[in-house]
Amino acid sequence: MAGEVILDLSRLLSRVRHHTPSGVDRVEMAYARGLHDRFGERLQFAAVHPFGLYGRLPREKVLRFLDVMEQRWTREDGTVDQRSLAEVFPSLLGMLPKRPRPSTDSVYVQASPHHLTKPALMRRILEREQARFLCLVHDLIPIEYPEYARPNGAKLHQRRIETITALADSIIVNSDATGQSLKPWLKKAGRDIPVRVALLGTHDIAPSSPANDSHDPYFICVGTIEPRKNHLLLLNLWRSMAETQAADTIPRLIIVGRRGWENEQIVDMLERCPALRGHVEELNGCSDRRMHELLQGARALLLPSFAEGYGMPVTEALSVGTPVLCSDLPALREAGGDAPDFLDPLDGPTWKAHILDYFRAGPRHAAQMQRLSQWRPPSWADHIGIVCEGIDALQK
Repeated sequence: MAGEVILDLSRLLSRVRHHTPSGVDRVEMAYARGLHDRFGERLQFAAVHPFGLYGRLPREKVLRFLDVMEQRWTREDGTVDQRSLAEVFPSLLGMLPKRPRPSTDSVYVQASPHHLTKPALMRRILEREQARFLCLVHDLIPIEYPEYARPNGAKLHQRRIETITALADSIIVNSDATGQSLKPWLKKAGRDIPVRVALLGTHDIAPSSPANDSHDPYFICVGTIEPRKNHLLLLNLWRSMAETQAADTIPRLIIVGRRGWENEQIVDMLERCPALRGHVEELNGCSDRRMHELLQGARALLLPSFAEGYGMPVTEALSVGTPVLCSDLPALREAGGDAPDFLDPLDGPTWKAHILDYFRAGPRHAAQMQRLSQWRPPSWADHIGIVCEGIDALQK
């Protein structure tokens, strides 16, 4: 009989105080659901607990915890304030880990970068579990573009990648672009580790009414407010339109995302630019249901990023029939296929021309709607299937 599959849920436990999920949170949840469906009792849950202990988590309590988190994500809109420690303490106390009882041919799976900056801890975990290691790599952006990372972010991410290339027995990447970025690090480590490309899936949300008013067309931008996402391009375009066009010829822009780092110029424009008032709305987060409604009702998703490891907002928008205007990046082409309009993130006039065309439902908009009818979303079932191929190969 094949050994256990051990899924690390450290990221989700660490996010128990948050109202809405990040992209990495969604991925770890998809792994929990998908691997549980595939392996049943063979799947065990483990974590580096927020209290500092590593071990196995109680199955039934984990499944209830996953239900609660998903229900929260579906219903609750985001706020800056987190839940208090007193509010989440009973839940964390009920999820205290226990020392593992290793079995043969086990595979330890990690879908987030949580605690990968601590190679000694990872070695202890793998030794304690007597398990082989399969890990998902999301991107190498902090290393390749340190100017967009938090201070010291490049050094921390380099440590994560070095931990993976030193200890992993199998690697999943979310795009071929991420795989190409990883190649030099694998060569440097001198290890021949199997790497499988598995595009991230889209999330099913119960049908809802689009948040669309035909008299008030809008565009949506989804992602953490940080320089890499290039919000300044959009804000400057909207300021220019507000200063040169009649009010009824200017669409609304809805920016959905928490405020990140090194974003002073963006925040200054959002808070202090008079021309943007009434035209640009900022939402620090929203429930899955509300996000679904906003995406459905938008003229298009705007994603003028300078760098991406994948492009989850692209697939989420296309999956509900909403066109996408995004940067011409390899990872976004993998996510969107032939459907989106791919633009230079520095070419403001071209972005403006496309936005105004889509605002008026012009020929560019019509052409993408035709392409979109042939687009098929990547699925979590396909992604998890590729992960399972990697697990099965390690247990032979």
